[in-house]
Amino acid sequence: MKALTEKDIRSSFVNCSKGEAQRLPVPRDLAERPWEDLDFLGWRDLSAPDRSYLVVEHEGGLAGIALRFPTVRRGALYRSMCSLCLTTHPGGGVSLMTARRRGREGRDGNSVGLYVCTDLCCPLYVRGKKQPEAGLRIEESLTVAEQVARMRANLAGFITSL
Repeated sequence: MKALTEKDIRSSFVNCSKGEAQRLPVPRDLAERPWEDLDFLGWRDLSAPDRSYLVVEHEGGLAGIALRFPTVRRGALYRSMCSLCLTTHPGGGVSLMTARRRGREGRDGNSVGLYVCTDLCCPLYVRGKKQPEAGLRIEESLTVAEQVARMRANLAGFITSL
Protein backbone atom coordinates (compact mmCIF):
# COMPACT_ATOMS: atom_id res chain seq x y z
CA MET A 1 0.00 0.00 0.00
CA LYS A 2 1.26 3.50 -0.69
CA ALA A 3 1.80 5.85 2.24
CA LEU A 4 -1.29 7.92 3.03
CA THR A 5 -1.64 11.45 4.30
CA GLU A 6 -4.28 12.77 6.66
CA LYS A 7 -5.97 14.49 3.71
CA ASP A 8 -6.05 11.21 1.73
CA ILE A 9 -7.61 9.43 4.68
CA ARG A 10 -10.28 12.03 5.46
CA SER A 11 -11.40 12.31 1.82
CA SER A 12 -11.68 8.51 1.37
CA PHE A 13 -14.64 7.70 3.63
CA VAL A 14 -17.62 6.21 1.80
CA ASN A 15 -20.04 5.46 4.63
CA CYS A 16 -20.05 8.65 6.67
CA SER A 17 -20.63 12.34 5.99
CA LYS A 18 -17.82 14.74 5.13
CA GLY A 19 -18.32 16.39 8.52
CA GLU A 20 -17.97 13.06 10.33
CA ALA A 21 -14.84 12.28 8.29
CA GLN A 22 -13.32 15.62 9.29
CA ARG A 23 -13.95 14.98 13.00
CA LEU A 24 -12.73 11.39 13.25
CA PRO A 25 -9.28 10.80 14.77
CA VAL A 26 -6.49 9.94 12.34
CA PRO A 27 -3.43 7.95 13.48
CA ARG A 28 -0.55 10.20 14.49
CA ASP A 29 2.07 7.63 13.51
CA LEU A 30 1.47 7.60 9.74
CA ALA A 31 5.18 8.15 9.02
CA GLU A 32 6.15 5.07 11.09
CA ARG A 33 3.64 2.63 9.58
CA PRO A 34 5.10 -0.35 7.66
CA TRP A 35 3.38 0.67 4.40
CA GLU A 36 5.12 -1.98 2.29
CA ASP A 37 3.53 -4.69 4.49
CA LEU A 38 0.03 -3.17 4.63
CA ASP A 39 -2.89 -3.97 2.35
CA PHE A 40 -5.09 -1.58 4.31
CA LEU A 41 -4.68 0.97 7.07
CA GLY A 42 -6.75 0.12 10.12
CA TRP A 43 -6.91 1.81 13.51
CA ARG A 44 -9.10 2.02 16.59
CA ASP A 45 -10.58 5.19 18.00
CA LEU A 46 -9.03 5.49 21.46
CA SER A 47 -11.64 8.06 22.52
CA ALA A 48 -14.56 5.80 21.51
CA PRO A 49 -13.79 2.15 22.35
CA ASP A 50 -16.50 0.81 20.02
CA ARG A 51 -15.19 2.45 16.83
CA SER A 52 -12.53 1.60 14.29
CA TYR A 53 -11.61 2.82 10.84
CA LEU A 54 -10.18 1.18 7.79
CA VAL A 55 -8.81 2.67 4.55
CA VAL A 56 -8.03 0.47 1.55
CA GLU A 57 -7.13 0.92 -2.10
CA HIS A 58 -10.26 -0.14 -4.00
CA GLU A 59 -11.17 0.12 -7.69
CA GLY A 60 -8.44 2.62 -8.49
CA GLY A 61 -9.09 4.90 -5.51
CA LEU A 62 -9.30 4.84 -1.75
CA ALA A 63 -12.25 3.59 0.27
CA GLY A 64 -12.46 4.53 3.93
CA ILE A 65 -14.93 2.73 6.17
CA ALA A 66 -16.14 3.69 9.63
CA LEU A 67 -16.74 0.54 11.70
CA ARG A 68 -18.46 -0.20 14.99
CA PHE A 69 -18.08 -3.23 17.20
CA PRO A 70 -19.28 -4.38 20.62
CA THR A 71 -17.04 -3.51 23.56
CA VAL A 72 -18.07 -6.61 25.51
CA ARG A 73 -15.13 -8.96 25.91
CA ARG A 74 -15.60 -12.70 25.58
CA GLY A 75 -13.95 -15.17 27.92
CA ALA A 76 -10.44 -16.39 27.16
CA LEU A 77 -11.73 -19.90 26.45
CA TYR A 78 -13.84 -18.65 23.54
CA ARG A 79 -11.97 -18.49 20.19
CA SER A 80 -12.96 -16.72 17.00
CA MET A 81 -11.48 -16.59 13.51
CA CYS A 82 -10.99 -13.46 11.43
CA SER A 83 -12.82 -13.57 8.09
CA LEU A 84 -10.04 -11.66 6.35
CA CYS A 85 -6.76 -13.28 7.44
CA LEU A 86 -8.03 -16.52 9.05
CA THR A 87 -6.15 -15.87 12.28
CA THR A 88 -7.78 -17.19 15.45
CA HIS A 89 -7.78 -15.20 18.67
CA PRO A 90 -9.11 -15.93 22.15
CA GLY A 91 -11.64 -13.70 23.87
CA GLY A 92 -12.16 -10.32 22.21
CA GLY A 93 -9.34 -10.71 19.66
CA VAL A 94 -11.89 -10.98 16.84
CA SER A 95 -14.95 -8.74 16.71
CA LEU A 96 -18.01 -8.50 14.52
CA MET A 97 -17.38 -5.10 12.97
CA THR A 98 -20.33 -3.48 11.32
CA ALA A 99 -20.31 -0.70 8.77
CA ARG A 100 -23.20 1.53 7.87
CA ARG A 101 -24.20 1.10 4.22
CA ARG A 102 -23.64 3.92 1.78
CA GLY A 103 -26.28 6.49 0.91
CA ARG A 104 -29.94 6.23 1.78
CA GLU A 105 -29.71 2.65 3.04
CA GLY A 106 -27.11 3.73 5.60
CA ARG A 107 -29.19 6.71 6.68
CA ASP A 108 -32.08 4.27 7.19
CA GLY A 109 -29.90 2.28 9.61
CA ASN A 110 -28.88 -0.63 7.38
CA SER A 111 -25.42 -2.09 7.91
CA VAL A 112 -23.22 -5.04 6.98
CA GLY A 113 -20.76 -6.87 9.20
CA LEU A 114 -17.63 -8.94 9.09
CA TYR A 115 -15.60 -10.78 11.75
CA VAL A 116 -12.19 -9.05 11.82
CA CYS A 117 -9.14 -9.01 14.08
CA THR A 118 -9.96 -6.36 16.68
CA ASP A 119 -6.50 -4.81 16.34
CA LEU A 120 -6.89 -4.63 12.51
CA CYS A 121 -3.40 -6.08 11.97
CA CYS A 122 -4.50 -8.72 9.44
CA PRO A 123 -1.82 -7.86 6.82
CA LEU A 124 0.91 -8.31 9.44
CA TYR A 125 -0.50 -11.64 10.62
CA VAL A 126 -0.68 -12.99 7.07
CA ARG A 127 2.93 -11.99 6.38
CA GLY A 128 4.18 -13.39 9.71
CA LYS A 129 5.32 -9.92 10.86
CA LYS A 130 3.12 -10.12 13.95
CA GLN A 131 2.12 -13.14 15.99
CA PRO A 132 -1.31 -13.31 17.62
CA GLU A 133 -1.36 -13.24 21.41
CA ALA A 134 -2.30 -16.78 22.48
CA GLY A 135 -4.01 -17.26 19.12
CA LEU A 136 -2.72 -18.98 16.05
CA ARG A 137 -2.57 -18.93 12.30
CA ILE A 138 -3.74 -22.03 10.51
CA GLU A 139 -0.90 -23.67 8.64
CA GLU A 140 -1.84 -23.47 4.98
CA SER A 141 -0.50 -24.87 1.75
CA LEU A 142 -1.07 -21.48 0.08
CA THR A 143 1.88 -19.17 -0.37
CA VAL A 144 1.95 -15.86 1.47
CA ALA A 145 1.17 -14.10 -1.83
CA GLU A 146 -1.91 -16.30 -2.30
CA GLN A 147 -3.03 -15.66 1.28
CA VAL A 148 -2.61 -11.90 0.74
CA ALA A 149 -4.66 -12.13 -2.48
CA ARG A 150 -7.41 -14.01 -0.62
CA MET A 151 -7.43 -11.41 2.18
CA ARG A 152 -7.68 -8.59 -0.36
CA ALA A 153 -10.51 -10.37 -2.17
CA ASN A 154 -12.40 -10.90 1.10
CA LEU A 155 -12.02 -7.22 1.96
CA ALA A 156 -13.04 -6.11 -1.56
CA GLY A 157 -16.19 -8.21 -1.26
CA PHE A 158 -17.04 -6.54 2.04
CA ILE A 159 -16.50 -3.05 0.59
CA THR A 160 -18.62 -3.90 -2.46
CA SER A 161 -21.46 -5.00 -0.17
CA LEU A 162 -21.59 -1.52 1.35
